[in-house]
Amino acid sequence: MTDVLILGGTGWVSGRIAQRWLDAGAAVTCLARGGRPAPAGVRLVVADRDEAGAYDECLDREWDEIVDVSSHPRHVDEAVRALDARAVHWSYVSSVSVYADADHPGADESAALAEPAEDGSPEDYARAKSAAERAVSRLGERAAISRPGLIVGPGDPTDRFGYWPARFAQAGEDAVLVPAPDGQSAQVIDVDDLADFVVAAAARGWRGVANAIAPTAPLAEVLGTVREVAGHRGPLVAAEPGWLADQGVAHWAGPRSLPLWLPSDVPGFATRDGRAYRAAGGRIRPLAETVERVVADERRRGLDRPRRAGLTRYEESALLAALAR
Repeated sequence: MTDVLILGGTGWVSGRIAQRWLDAGAAVTCLARGGRPAPAGVRLVVADRDEAGAYDECLDREWDEIVDVSSHPRHVDEAVRALDARAVHWSYVSSVSVYADADHPGADESAALAEPAEDGSPEDYARAKSAAERAVSRLGERAAISRPGLIVGPGDPTDRFGYWPARFAQAGEDAVLVPAPDGQSAQVIDVDDLADFVVAAAARGWRGVANAIAPTAPLAEVLGTVREVAGHRGPLVAAEPGWLADQGVAHWAGPRSLPLWLPSDVPGFATRDGRAYRAAGGRIRPLAETVERVVADERRRGLDRPRRAGLTRYEESALLAALAR
């Protein structure tokens, strides 16, 4: 039986990876702080990675597979040091944000990475992921590094993608505010496609680095698919970037934002080359299929619930009224 250690296993992505390994018949151990439930059937080791000896209970065997998704470089470095001699294969889930810049559309895995964070701080996400990758790279031919783009799907805790299916579904025949097309692009990866890839690639011993990302699509096309699946029948009201910025609307994520909307100075951000991922067996399911799953999930969770990203309905209504004046 395959012995798998998930460093995490109680979060959105790592929990799905743990479940995939369980479904494949593996014996799965999750090392986590214990504040959230692990998938049924795993062995849970409760440990705090900030504390000395966090990995002591995992030194009793050789692990066919170790998975880490942490964005804390010190955690990743210490895990590699502690478990190096006991790991046959190691999968690390990084991010396309690890690159030094987003200036060049179509860049592949050979693009320069951000300068690794030297102090072990996770505060600069790009530099933290770069430092974590550097630690994992010490494993040499035993390491597989996935660099997903925007991860989307049911259960997303960030609300970056789910904002749009929920807003279109909630609006019905009312207007929805969108950013003007203006050359905007989007790239996403379904969380279950990513989890499937991490597990299947490790099962066949894949080593290497791959941008786990769908081909680039115009943002207007992506929102059009979301709108159609969500059943929105009202008008779209497009606002120019300068006007949105003047109204205090943020890019990409967070409160009072239009998720997926990007500033003009990152033309390569949503245009990464994902051919290595697909060549390694990575799946890209149709966007409409992902959106259908997200719409159903958002309805279950509540279309009008408080969100970590996007505009509130009140904020959007005020902006629409200002545009109409």
